[in-house]
Amino acid sequence: MEYTIVAACEDDREELLALYKSQVGKEGCPWTDEYPSNETIDFDLSRDALYVLKTYGKIVGAISIDEDEEVNKLPCWNRDLEPEAEFSRIAVSPDMQGQGIGKILVKFLLEELKKRGCNGVHIIVNRYNPKALRLYDSFDFKNVGECSMYNQDFFCYELDLR
Repeated sequence: MEYTIVAACEDDREELLALYKSQVGKEGCPWTDEYPSNETIDFDLSRDALYVLKTYGKIVGAISIDEDEEVNKLPCWNRDLEPEAEFSRIAVSPDMQGQGIGKILVKFLLEELKKRGCNGVHIIVNRYNPKALRLYDSFDFKNVGECSMYNQDFFCYELDLR
């Protein structure tokens, strides 16, 4: 499969919203019709923190570098890994799932975070999302805790990038 991963831009908004909405109702996906939203895309674009994977000019995957103070304050994170980043909102088009796109996106973002000087990365992942759990386990993320936020139960996953 030929693909490119690029920073998202305003022109990608409609396709991104459609990609996000295509995830609603999937096993383990806590997203709703209200989240992620245009405001979420605005937040990510304003920080140059949203990347899309395109094949034949169509967006089939997305991933974001997040900034969520509540998540960053969780006591489970290894402070020796600071500066540490968080990523979230990883999505793969339903018709392209099972083809390794999630792994490609995560690998890309881990390299991007290393370039940005991060020593570690963390993510909260819905404990009832088996596909996401398998994906992060394949990168040797460590489960360092659990939390309940946003009316959901999460595992706290962390990876040393050094």
